[in-house]
Formats: sequence, C-alpha cells, structure tokens
Amino acid sequence: MSEADLLATCRAGPDLFPALDQALDHLIGHKLFTLMAIDWPRGEAARIYTNMPDDYPVGGRKPLGALTEWGKIVLEDRQPWIAYSSEDIEGAFFDHELIAQLGCASCLNVPVIDTAATGGARVIGTVNMLHEAGHYNEQHAARTAPFAELLVQPYRDWAFASR
Repeated sequence: MSEADLLATCRAGPDLFPALDQALDHLIGHKLFTLMAIDWPRGEAARIYTNMPDDYPVGGRKPLGALTEWGKIVLEDRQPWIAYSSEDIEGAFFDHELIAQLGCASCLNVPVIDTAATGGARVIGTVNMLHEAGHYNEQHAARTAPFAELLVQPYRDWAFASR
C-alpha cells in the first residue's frame, strides 16, 4: 500500500489512532507506538493511545519539567527527535530501562503542531515510535509528518475535554 493510500485510509476510518498505528507500522515499523498530548497548563504529557497498554497504559502522564535537550528540540523548536541507540534514549527518558526491556533501542518522536494556536504555532502532542537500535532516520521523520498532521483536531479536542 502506498503512503498516499495509507494516509487516505487513516482519514477515512472511524478510529484514527489504531489506523495511524497500523499505517506507520507498515510504512516505517515500530515495536512500541504511543500518542502523547501536551497538557501545557499542567506541565505534563498525557498518553492518549498505546499499542502496549500493559507497559504503557492510556492515561499515563509524564512531567515536562525543565526542558531537556529533547524538550528544546521537540517542544520549543517543533522538530522531530531521533534516538539512534539506547544511550540516546537513556539520556532523554527516565523510563529507559523499561524501554530497553521491551527490546527498543531507537526512537522517533514527531511533534503534532497546531499552527492556528493562540500566540502562534505550538506543539500540542507527539507521535512516538520505538524499535531496535539504528532503525530510524531523518527520512522516517519526514514520512511521519503528514500522519502527525491528522492528529491536530483530535489533540485540540482532547485539550478542550481535559479542562
């Protein structure tokens, strides 16, 4: 199935999150797939979808705290972040040991950007994929971006509902 066909399937389907999970697994590949919404007022990221609910349940939250290098790249600069190895993951995520136990040693985080946000473009969530070491590259980030754009309205709806 082509990238355009996968995007069309995601747009047309009634259940966007699982459709994105399947489409991006087919297109790029992942072991762990999560969608996080940014709750700026609370300073947290909230998990709103996961393909591994036993290890990473929906509703789980992570504090944003002082922005790390990851936060500056993804949340401030609105750019994808790629971890090529377990060392990269360890330097960015407190749950790196669980990530390693799941057989993941590379990561791709693509921001979901609301270009119509008050005050200018703002990251309102992320698409997160993890796989074996060295799996992800810049081309994967570029190919994921159109899928991330599909999440703008659902993430806006989540932010409104969580108030």
